[in-house]
Amino acid sequence: MTQQADDWTLPRRASTSHGDIAYDVLGEGPPVVLVHGTPASSYLWRQVAPRLAQHNQVYVFDLPGFGASERHLGQELGIRVHAGVLHELVTQWQLDRPVLVGHDIGGAVVLRAHLLEDVPVRGLGLLDAVALAPWITPASQHIRAHLDAYSTMPNQVWTELTRAHLRQTVSRPMSERDYHRLFDQWAGPAGQALWLQNVSQHDEQHTADFEELLPTISVPTLIVWGAEDKWLDPERSAELQRRIPGAERVLVAGAGHFVMEDRPDEVAELLARFLAD
Repeated sequence: MTQQADDWTLPRRASTSHGDIAYDVLGEGPPVVLVHGTPASSYLWRQVAPRLAQHNQVYVFDLPGFGASERHLGQELGIRVHAGVLHELVTQWQLDRPVLVGHDIGGAVVLRAHLLEDVPVRGLGLLDAVALAPWITPASQHIRAHLDAYSTMPNQVWTELTRAHLRQTVSRPMSERDYHRLFDQWAGPAGQALWLQNVSQHDEQHTADFEELLPTISVPTLIVWGAEDKWLDPERSAELQRRIPGAERVLVAGAGHFVMEDRPDEVAELLARFLAD
């Protein structure tokens, strides 16, 4: 199937121990799996995945609790869960040493899947990646400390607060259409409750579990970071590079935390070159 940015959908379904997962497969060639972060969805890859699919078989999916995948209150989430689901998917898809590329918590998901779930890989791509504690943003820390207040906050007030927070993910204004495609999953009282559930299960122990194993990574690793990231300081990318032997690091000028939203062509070119090596 050839996905286009203006009609992005995930028509396929996979069953996992943590619910049904929406996914799609683009192109042919060596396999690569793209893992989004929070509070996004696979839609964030819409301008990158088709370019990579020119020479690779690209798997895109929504994490449990996000986008078109199974979402409900009482759902177990968090990086540990997502890494286990990624392991299940790689097994179901019968992928032989795929390249795993993760953004935000997706970075932690691919690292944990490789280092702790024993998913064999050909390479790792880490984009503005959660990997080193502390990584829970001040906004999320405040939510976690005052869950009762946020859960009873009028939805209109909540919507305005989150809109201001989400606008910080990019360095240039996001179109209203793309904003709604990415973030309407959190709209209304139901979306508010699901967001709070997601944030309440952030756990920095899930990355601490693999931090000491970072120096054991022996596959090619590309670190890409928005130079204007307001959620995860770009200096974190330098520390991550120091811990992973031979890792390549690129700072993308004019890009914020959602680096592929601000600079999709540059990110696609960086990943395409990395996958071709």
